[in-house]
Amino acid sequence: MTNTRKRDRGPKSYTRLTHPLVRDEKGGPLRPASWDEALERAAAGFRAARGAFGMFSCARATNEMNYVAQKFARVVMGTNDVDSCNRTCHAPSVAGLSAVFGSGGGTSSYEEIEHTDVIVMWGSNARFAHPIFFQHVLKGIRNGARMYAVDPRRTSTAEWAEGWLGLDVGTDIPLAHAIGREIIHEGLYNRAFVERATSGFEEYRALVEPWTLTAASKVTGVPAAAIRELAHAFARAERAQLCWTLGITEHHNGTDNVRALINLALLTGHVGRYGSGVQPLRGQNNVQGGGDMGAIPNRLPGFQDILDAEVREKFESFWGVDIQPRYGRTLTEMFEAMESGELRAVYCIGENPAQSEADSGQAMERLAMLDCLVVQDIFLTRTAEFADVVLPATAAWCETEGTTTNSERRVQRVRRAVLPPGEAREDIDIICELARRLGHEEWKYADSETVWNELRALSPDHWGMTYDRLEEHQGIQWPCPDLERLEPSFLHGRLWERDPHLLGRRAPFGIVRHDPPVDLTDEEYPIRLTTGRRLDSYNTGVQSGSFASPLRRGEFVELCPEDAERYGVAVGQRVRVTSRRGSVVAPVWVDPALRPGLAFMTMHFPDEVDTNQLTIEANCPIAGTAEFKASAIRIERVAGVADDGSALR
Repeated sequence: MTNTRKRDRGPKSYTRLTHPLVRDEKGGPLRPASWDEALERAAAGFRAARGAFGMFSCARATNEMNYVAQKFARVVMGTNDVDSCNRTCHAPSVAGLSAVFGSGGGTSSYEEIEHTDVIVMWGSNARFAHPIFFQHVLKGIRNGARMYAVDPRRTSTAEWAEGWLGLDVGTDIPLAHAIGREIIHEGLYNRAFVERATSGFEEYRALVEPWTLTAASKVTGVPAAAIRELAHAFARAERAQLCWTLGITEHHNGTDNVRALINLALLTGHVGRYGSGVQPLRGQNNVQGGGDMGAIPNRLPGFQDILDAEVREKFESFWGVDIQPRYGRTLTEMFEAMESGELRAVYCIGENPAQSEADSGQAMERLAMLDCLVVQDIFLTRTAEFADVVLPATAAWCETEGTTTNSERRVQRVRRAVLPPGEAREDIDIICELARRLGHEEWKYADSETVWNELRALSPDHWGMTYDRLEEHQGIQWPCPDLERLEPSFLHGRLWERDPHLLGRRAPFGIVRHDPPVDLTDEEYPIRLTTGRRLDSYNTGVQSGSFASPLRRGEFVELCPEDAERYGVAVGQRVRVTSRRGSVVAPVWVDPALRPGLAFMTMHFPDEVDTNQLTIEANCPIAGTAEFKASAIRIERVAGVADDGSALR
C-alpha cells in the first residue's frame, strides 16, 4: 500500500487583502496604491470601456450588495450585462422553475421535508454539499420517510437511502420519462390535478411512451425493477419532495433536465401543498438572493422581467434612467465577448472565474484580453492576479450588515461581528465611490437598511420584510407582500384552487428529449469524468483552504477498484488525466462507490490540480451553464515518477 502521508500536499493559503493594488502595465507586477489612485484608475478604465462593460456580482455577498452592484451596471454603466456564479450552478433551475411556475425559487421549506413521506435526492450528494439541509432530511427519515438517491455514484447520501438508482451520467431525462410513463400506464397519476392545473399532458404522454422500463434500463443502466419501484413509491406517496442539485443542472441541457423532473411533480400533484414540492438546493449562502436582487441579466430586483414595460417604467422612474429593453449577456456569454472584443472591461466582485469556469485555460486567456479588469475581493485570488486594479473588501458573513436568502427563500439578517483588517472597505461604499467618480454624485447609502428599504419599495415580494420583522421572525420567506401577515411556507398553492380566476396560469409540462453528453467517450478517451464537492472544502478553495481539516486529503482522481486494477495503479500513485481540452497530473484514490468507466474529481484544489482544465464549455442554450458533469478522459501512468510525487517537483 502506498504511503500518501509522505507528501506535503497542504492546500494553498491565501493572504487577506488589506490595501488596494494597481498594475502600471499589462504583465507588470501589482503594487500597493492609495484608495484614491486605485478608485481613479478603476473609474478611468470603466469610463473608457463604456458600452463594453460587464459586472460579475457575488453569490456569497449580501442581498444589499447585490442590489447595489446590479444597479451600478444598469444605472451607471447602462448595461444589463450583470451575472454571478449562479450561472455555473443553478441557472437551469431558475429557468426551468420560471417556465413552469413563473418564479425561480424552490417551492417548499426545509421544515417540510421532515414531514414528508418520500424524498427523492436526484443528482445531489446533499450530505456533503448541503450538510445543514441534510439534517432536516435525516429528521424526515427518522420520522418515517423513505429516501431514494438517483446518482451515478453511490454517495454518502445514497448510504442513507432505501434505494439507489446508479444511472449513467447524462441519462436523467430517459430515467425521468420512464418513471412518468410507468406512473401513467399504472393509472397512478393525479388525473384531477393534471386536468385542472396543468397543460400539455397529452403531448407529454406521447413523449414518454417510447420509454418503457426496458428501454430506459438499456440507456440509463438502472435495472427496470428499480425504476418501477421509485415510480410507484413517488406516485403513491401522500406527500413527496423532489430535490436536486448540480448533478441535474451542470449539463449542456441542464434546463431540460430540470423540466423533466418538474414533470413528475406535475404528474402526481406533488407541488403546491405542505410536504410536497420541488427543491433545488442552492450552492452558495446567497445564490438565491443574488438572483432575487437582479444580479442576473434578464431580471430586475424582485425577479421582475426586464422585458415587461410596466416593470421597466417603475424602475426607470425610481432610478431616473432609461433601462435597456433587452436581456444582457450571461457570464458565459460575457467570456465569449471578451474574446471577440465586444467586452473590454469587467468589474468582478467576490468571484474567482479564472478557476471556476469550465475549460479554465481558455477562461484565463480571455481574462487576459481585457483592457480593464477590476477585482474586489477579500483575497488575492487567481482572478485577482489578472487584475489591473484590486480593491480590498469586507467579508460578507462577519464584517458587514445586511441580509441573505437561502434555498428555501428565507431572508435572514447578517450582522457585523468584527471590523475589517487594514484599509479594507465595505463593498457598497466602494461601489458608491466608483459611481460618484463616474458622475453620479447622489450615490450614497447611510447603511444597509437604507438599501434594503429601497429594494422593498421596488419589489412587491419583499415589501413586508422590514429589518424589524426579519428580526422578530428570525427570517421570512418570500413572497411577503404584506406588512402584517406571512404567506404559507410553500409556493403555488393556487394550483389546487377550483376557481379558474384563483388558479391562474396552468403549469405546462416540459416537452424535453434525451440529449447525451457532448463530450463522447471513445477508444482514446474511454473514461467518463464527473465532478463535484467534498464535505470539508468549498468551491475553488479560496475560503476553505486556509483552515485545517482532518477530512481533507487534497485532490485525487477517484477510480473504482476494477479500473484501478486495469490501469495497474494504487492509492497515491500519480497518473496523467487528459481530456480533449487539457491535461493534469493527479494522485489516484480508489473508491468502491464508483462504477467501472466512471471517475470523480473536484474543483476544490485548482492550485494543486486544476480539474477545470479538463471540463468542457458546452453550455445549456437556455441558462448558459456549462457541462461540468460530463467530460471524456483517459488515464495514463506517469513514467519515472515516485509514488510520493517527488520527481514532479
